[in-house]
Amino acid sequence: MRIARHRIVSLRRERGQHVRADRVGRGLPERVNPEEHVGLFAILRVDLSDLADAPSP
Repeated sequence: MRIARHRIVSLRRERGQHVRADRVGRGLPERVNPEEHVGLFAILRVDLSDLADAPSP
């Protein structure tokens, strides 16, 4: 499973973390493999279930 970068950025913005969202948006590939970026998800406190129901374009 890969997650679109914009979904992670949107989640950060929803949580009021606009600076972090900008940084993440610049640093991640367009499609993020959670297995490769497990540390990043932990740092950002992103649970994959938070992204599971979000629509993907």
